[in-house]
Amino acid sequence: MAGGHGGFEPVKLDPAIERWSSMRENVFQHFKFTRRATRQVFTWGFVVPALIATIAVTFDNKYDWAGKQKGSSLLKGTPAKPTTSEE
Repeated sequence: MAGGHGGFEPVKLDPAIERWSSMRENVFQHFKFTRRATRQVFTWGFVVPALIATIAVTFDNKYDWAGKQKGSSLLKGTPAKPTTSEE
């Protein structure tokens, strides 16, 4: 239905887009590790995930949501909410 049949092409092809598409499909055949590529791999592959993991562990160890009552502190190691008993 949408393809070109019998020499009829319903979509006009752009040579620049076709060259770019071909380059992207074959980039693994021509890739070389340069200083810039190595720096980007190290930054986005190691530094950023390590930073996110450090922040996640820090906040995970700082707060405790289990068994907290309304108005009590979410910080770990704080005493439970004091009960107010008026006699």
